[in-house]
Amino acid sequence: MQQIKKAAVIGAGVMGSGIAGQIANAGVEVLLLDIVPAGAEDRDILAKTAIEKMLKTRPAPLMHRRCAKLITAGNIEDDLPKIADCDWIVEVVPENPDIKRNLYTEIEKYRRADAFVSSNTSSIPLRHLTEDRSDSFKKHFLITHFFNPPRYMRLLEIVTAPEAEEKDFAALLDFCDRNLGKGLVHCHDTPGFIANRIGAFWLQAGMNEAVALDLTVEEADAVMGRPAGIPKTGVFALLDLIGIDIMPHLAESLLQNLPATDSYAAIYRDFDLIGKMIKDGYTGRKGKGGFYRLNTESGKRVKESINLKTGDYAPSEKAAPPALEAFKKDGLRGLVSATDKTGQYAWQVLSQTLCYAAELVPEIADDITSIDRAMQLGYNWDKGPFALIDEIGTSWFCDRLAEEGRNVPPFLRQAHGKSFYRTKNGVLQYLDTDGTYHDVTRPEGELLLEDVKRGTKPLRQNPSAALWDIGDGVVCLEFTGKMNALDLDVMAMIHEAVELIGGGKGGYKALVIYNEAPHFSVGANLSMALSLVDAGDWTKLEELLKTGQQAYHALKFAPFPVIGAPAGMALGGGCEILLHCDAVQAHAETYTGLVEAGVGIIPGWGGCKELLLRHRAAPQAGGPVPPLAGAFQTIGLAKTSGSAEEARDLLFLRKTDGITMNRDRLLADAKTRALEMAKDYAPPEAEEIRLPGQTGRLALLMAVNSMAMAGKASPHDVKISGALAGVLSGGDEADVTLPLPEEALLDLEVREFMTLVKTPETRARIEHMLTTGKALRN
Repeated sequence: MQQIKKAAVIGAGVMGSGIAGQIANAGVEVLLLDIVPAGAEDRDILAKTAIEKMLKTRPAPLMHRRCAKLITAGNIEDDLPKIADCDWIVEVVPENPDIKRNLYTEIEKYRRADAFVSSNTSSIPLRHLTEDRSDSFKKHFLITHFFNPPRYMRLLEIVTAPEAEEKDFAALLDFCDRNLGKGLVHCHDTPGFIANRIGAFWLQAGMNEAVALDLTVEEADAVMGRPAGIPKTGVFALLDLIGIDIMPHLAESLLQNLPATDSYAAIYRDFDLIGKMIKDGYTGRKGKGGFYRLNTESGKRVKESINLKTGDYAPSEKAAPPALEAFKKDGLRGLVSATDKTGQYAWQVLSQTLCYAAELVPEIADDITSIDRAMQLGYNWDKGPFALIDEIGTSWFCDRLAEEGRNVPPFLRQAHGKSFYRTKNGVLQYLDTDGTYHDVTRPEGELLLEDVKRGTKPLRQNPSAALWDIGDGVVCLEFTGKMNALDLDVMAMIHEAVELIGGGKGGYKALVIYNEAPHFSVGANLSMALSLVDAGDWTKLEELLKTGQQAYHALKFAPFPVIGAPAGMALGGGCEILLHCDAVQAHAETYTGLVEAGVGIIPGWGGCKELLLRHRAAPQAGGPVPPLAGAFQTIGLAKTSGSAEEARDLLFLRKTDGITMNRDRLLADAKTRALEMAKDYAPPEAEEIRLPGQTGRLALLMAVNSMAMAGKASPHDVKISGALAGVLSGGDEADVTLPLPEEALLDLEVREFMTLVKTPETRARIEHMLTTGKALRN
């Protein structure tokens, strides 16, 4: 299969530079080109400026600063011949067919005969783009529609010519899947493709009904956010995020290209307020503000929201819509059945949007799975339109539409008395337009725990964790508590896993620690810890520490390989468990760190010990103090990686640990790693470490004391640092001539942790974190 070894991106705007950044994140060289501005001294200035911005932008488009070195800046006038070396050429220029076609004429002069060319267009049909192009160009041309920001948004909509075969683009699609980490959704060549076609309708309906029902933007977003399985941004905060000025352009494109009979045309409203906001610079977060803004009043920043009728801003007030009580009682059907105006809003917006999705089958995609997946990956919905209808109840939904005298789309009518999805013989199936069910298939090399769970029962289960047989003798440990916080039930399940696999029962030979929640684990259950602190139950708290240490110790020295497979946040105790694994197969978007200092404590489940051992084994260790200083700085400053690649720099990951770009492939990759290690596995031997004791502790604290004197560290910061330095230096009795066993460092962790947790300052930090989600500096 052809490989993508070098790419070119033409257009260095926000999207173009973002796409170039993601290609560089995959370790591939990129040529980034743009026009030469009139009178520019540096002809490459646009591309160079884009690369510089990538290094400063937050959230970062690059997974590591060194990725920028893979991007070469250039310009279209001088450097277009360089595309002859590229395997893939991505066009990201303005949405003007003439500009794009003129560029393709130039590209065709220099592109290699087998090089792929794609457009990031979001609105121009493929057939219009390839007019007058050669057969070779057409054969290698497709639309690859990324969502912004390209690093973080997983959806990649793919459009190919009707006569094209998937094998023609196999190499490129495989690269986008495995190397760029994208969820590929094949769309028909229709206006707006899938996600923006439905998304634009949903946002328009959301605005229409909020105005009609005289809702505040807070009320609308509270209902059309998490209760509907949609991010908490809802409608209006999402418009602020993506840019209010984007919507008129998207609407114009859809209205120009859709038939007048399309339902989007029927609901479209051109609100004067939107035009005025854009004119005044209120384009959302990138402008002065949007439907929400931050205003400075008496030296304080105050969040304000706009009145949809008057256009005036006032302090934003948290909404408590009555419909939310109905949702808590009866779920989504309860929400849309509520009779207050917020319940009416939920019903009107969702029913219109879900009906619209049903009208578009099979116009925009071959099946409902593509539509649902596009909305999940492109708009971050928990469930797509058809899964939402199932949640409400297909028959109930159809009957209510009929009762209201509304049109029931034929495909929706066909589903009456059925569901759009079902599980049969442990396999997920979807309803096709012919009325029959078909298996939902996954790409080769994908393994999802949700599929495993459909066809089997857990090997073991308790309120916070479960063990699953994922095949070939590999067991998966899944955390299941809120935010995957770690507690005594998790520790008990770890011991059960060690007993099950290590005892030879069932022929199991390896363990993978993995889950499909947004975050691997936020660490120890702080609510439980705070309750023990308030009760003064120091014995139970110390038991929790020691139980966690024993569980992690059991994992480290188990007679079988243990693979950690994190994604999202892996903080505190979630990071500590990874440090005890034989290997880690991390999703590229893994944000990990030992953050305990932020809540007034130190790592107590072996994190201090393990990170110290990592620093001691590092090539630059050089004596007893540098490893201490490295671990001390990382833990004391609560450093957290912004990606799996950055986690390697912080030694939370080893150079031998793997990184998976596509999250849907993470479990399969971790399982493969586990099976490879199981072939000739031998557990590690316990280590002894020589530490400098009090002299090392004093050396570590010199910088902290200087910060305290300069007012940059609070007295409690100094106390936490002293406790951490005491552990890492081995305690006052340690001496570089005397080797210490690992257990001695674990005992020190417990001692210093318990000293800190009994202070009122630490209690205040824990409570503040639980209340606000932010660290308290006291």
